[in-house]
Amino acid sequence: MSKIGKINISIPDKVKVSLDGQNLKMEGPLGKNNLSFDINMFDLNVMDGKEVSIKPKIINQDTKRIWGLNRSLINNAIKGINEGYSKTLELSGVGFRAALKGNILNLQIGFSHDVNYQIPEGIKIAVEKQTIIKITGSDKQLVGSVAAKIKSFKKTEPYKGKGIKEQGEYILRKEGKKK
Repeated sequence: MSKIGKINISIPDKVKVSLDGQNLKMEGPLGKNNLSFDINMFDLNVMDGKEVSIKPKIINQDTKRIWGLNRSLINNAIKGINEGYSKTLELSGVGFRAALKGNILNLQIGFSHDVNYQIPEGIKIAVEKQTIIKITGSDKQLVGSVAAKIKSFKKTEPYKGKGIKEQGEYILRKEGKKK
């Protein structure tokens, strides 16, 4: 039995959840979201607009594996359209800076050219200082993948710590050459 899958998901007051065939439709202050489920494998119940429960119809190895996953996906979607998700990135290095030009994030990160990143739909990026980038959105997976893509442009190196990192991320520092 799944420990996470057994827990019912409480729905906040501002969020509306309805079940339409295989689709679970959610509306909240930060947008709309749809999730589709295999109704042959799982039983979804929306109780009075206050709670959502998910239970497998037949308990076997396949349903045990993905019961908790599906519950977490529903919970993350409800939390995302109610509160939203955010990640903060820091640029560290001499001359490293970021700027927004419309729907494009312009990064100067030590290359001979600027790196331009097209911001996907559903994501808001704010450059608070020239070295701090704040990524917000209602989809947890999309916010994380955008942050990972931006970090991949210049990974932090272990000697001086130059590069792009998440706020609060610890970089394992190495000692340089000795004479």
